[in-house]
Amino acid sequence: MKYLVTGGAGFVGSNIVKTLVDEKKADVIVIDDFTSGDFKNLTGFRGDVIAMDINDSSWWDKAGKVDAIFHEAAITDTTVMDQKKMMTVNVEGFRNVLNFALKYDVRKVVYASSAAVYGNSECPMNEDQITTPENIYGFSKAVMDNVASDFARKYPKIKLVGLRYFNVYGNGEAHKGKFASMIYQLYLQMKDGKKPRIFKYGEQMRDFVYVKDIVRANLAALECDTSIVCNAATGKPENFNYVIECLNKALGTNYEPEYFDNPYGFYQNKTQASLERAKEYLSYSPKWSLEDGIKDYINILKEKESKRNN
Repeated sequence: MKYLVTGGAGFVGSNIVKTLVDEKKADVIVIDDFTSGDFKNLTGFRGDVIAMDINDSSWWDKAGKVDAIFHEAAITDTTVMDQKKMMTVNVEGFRNVLNFALKYDVRKVVYASSAAVYGNSECPMNEDQITTPENIYGFSKAVMDNVASDFARKYPKIKLVGLRYFNVYGNGEAHKGKFASMIYQLYLQMKDGKKPRIFKYGEQMRDFVYVKDIVRANLAALECDTSIVCNAATGKPENFNYVIECLNKALGTNYEPEYFDNPYGFYQNKTQASLERAKEYLSYSPKWSLEDGIKDYINILKEKESKRNN
């Protein structure tokens, strides 16, 4: 099998690439313009990398016929306020990928949507509720879902599966810097001997999902015969105090959190996904609890650090 992974040098994209190559023994082509990806995420990758903008259709012939597409390329920085830029990269880039699929008769497209489409709505968040994004990033993802739905109606032979990622953490996110997950940010503070800093009083809740489960959801989507949008999460929100507890356990430390005032007027106090649709259409259910996911992640980070120091 041959797959195309857009944004394949990014956080989730690179994890999909590695799993396809290592576990599925598949041929993989990566497209990434490296505006937010990192070549280090593809260390050891033996496939082709096309370093081009997702909106530049000249990559079409370079990629050629593939069996399926995993579309991860996007601006994911939620602080980007340039609305046209966000819409051009995320929506028009997605439209370009769909047109590629149409030309080369690719029958399966799995793409990254986001829980950001829900904004600060009530929990558990489900795919049938009206989207209420709070920023242009969330809006762009909601429009992508609309484009996918319209495209699937026009071309029913092509199956499109959108995955609304919740709060993803795990290996491959370090290059994102301050935009990496809070779990990684807190890990860095604690590794440096500092108290982990969180908003008062650490009771805000997130549906944290380990990247290994996100990869599983993507692979499960390959087997789906219906064009649909599904949440990709754990369905079990946890608060930041518990995150610190899990990090202390994994690191063998005993740091108390340092609380400070939340400076933001808008802030999601809770995210939680309904997984009923994902279970029905993808046979997906999470395998990693937050404690086990953090433990596995920290072990990977420790191993990387050990290799750097030797």
